Amino acid sequence: MVDRSRGWGIGKVATANNEAGASWLIVDTGPWIFGKKVMLPAGVVARINSENEVVHVNRTKEEIKNAPEFDEDRYQEQTYREELGGYYGFGGRGYRQ
Repeated sequence: MVDRSRGWGIGKVATANNEAGASWLIVDTGPWIFGKKVMLPAGVVARINSENEVVHVNRTKEEIKNAPEFDEDRYQEQTYREELGGYYGFGGRGYRQ
């Protein structure tokens, strides 16, 4: 997975869901954020290079690093996804057009 603005890698996609209205990726950031996982809404995906197996996102490493903590127990709950959407959505700290 690559931060499109800088071309830096941010980790490997560990899990993905493509259900309508609930699409997201869980990324294992590896040593970049000390083995932390982050959940990214599908709306932050800029493009996918399937040949090289690279997902480009339209957020910076810093925006992803500052995102709400990934919660293994709650990530499939609608309320958790709404909290995450508040960060990445319009007006949130992680929002970008």
